[in-house]
Amino acid sequence: MTQVFEHVDLTGRNSFHVKQHAARLVEFETAEELRALFAGGAPERWTVLAGGNNILFTRDYDGLLVTPVSQRIALLDECGGEVRVRVDAGVEWDDLVEWAVRHELWGIENLSLIPGKAGAAPVQNIGAYGREAKDVIRRVEMYCVESGSMLTLDAAHCEFGYRESIFKHALKGRVVITAIEIGLSRTPQPHLGYGDVEREVEARGGATLRNIRDAIIAIRQAKLPDTAVLGNAGSFFKNPSVELSVAERLQAEWPEMPLYPSQEAGKAKLAAGWLIDRAGMKGYREGSVGVHERQALVLVNHGGATGSEVIALARKVQAAVRDKFGVEIDTEVNIL
Repeated sequence: MTQVFEHVDLTGRNSFHVKQHAARLVEFETAEELRALFAGGAPERWTVLAGGNNILFTRDYDGLLVTPVSQRIALLDECGGEVRVRVDAGVEWDDLVEWAVRHELWGIENLSLIPGKAGAAPVQNIGAYGREAKDVIRRVEMYCVESGSMLTLDAAHCEFGYRESIFKHALKGRVVITAIEIGLSRTPQPHLGYGDVEREVEARGGATLRNIRDAIIAIRQAKLPDTAVLGNAGSFFKNPSVELSVAERLQAEWPEMPLYPSQEAGKAKLAAGWLIDRAGMKGYREGSVGVHERQALVLVNHGGATGSEVIALARKVQAAVRDKFGVEIDTEVNIL
């Protein structure tokens, strides 16, 4: 059932805990409710606010925020070794991972403890520890605000890239994701080659689904702050891709610098956290905002910070990396 909120306080609806207000917020469950909501046409300003885990409000939002709340997970079918599962947009992503592990389905265990809703997963193409949402997403269901109809987009047309998708570009502000369809497997498919994952999994007795999930959770909890305790949006910056010649030059000067393959031909990916750390910004604090002491990719609100103060610190971090390495790092967080 649709619930409407006027002049709503957003402090508890964004993981940065920034105190701003929205003129109107509507929680919805079904496509029919979306049709009714947009029946008279879309307002001048509107956007989807799911879990609020990848967004930073820098001012009051004078438009409409649309929030999915339906939380159904349904097993569709099993064919050719793949188990198809339909997930409503309002499902907490980590609840979905736990559901998959309990049902002994492989494919998303490396994405454990990523905050946010399932409907946001294809937008950001969330990823961690060598895996991304695009590895399992097969289709995305959405409501088209312009036509008033439901559409389904196959993964091949979602234009997935590193923290990128068509939903951040051509379809931004035009559709509301209502569900995703993912493909999982009953056949063990462990991916342990990233960071400390293999060591942590072996310490728990080997590569079972539960051990991998527990290992990922332990690693994330050791490095990342709990949003319930310290306001943050997870990784604030993307790992930059640079030309191979630039990467080789930098690694010649800093041999310990991590390098990763890039999805872009002729490029390599650098570790933004390492760059920020070596630029002297890890643990840096300015008033109520700071760079997290254990993970330099994360900006935190120590209490009472504004979105503008967070942005000001982000610009300072970017400048420090640029000055030391000549590399630009982009923000990953959606800024409003």
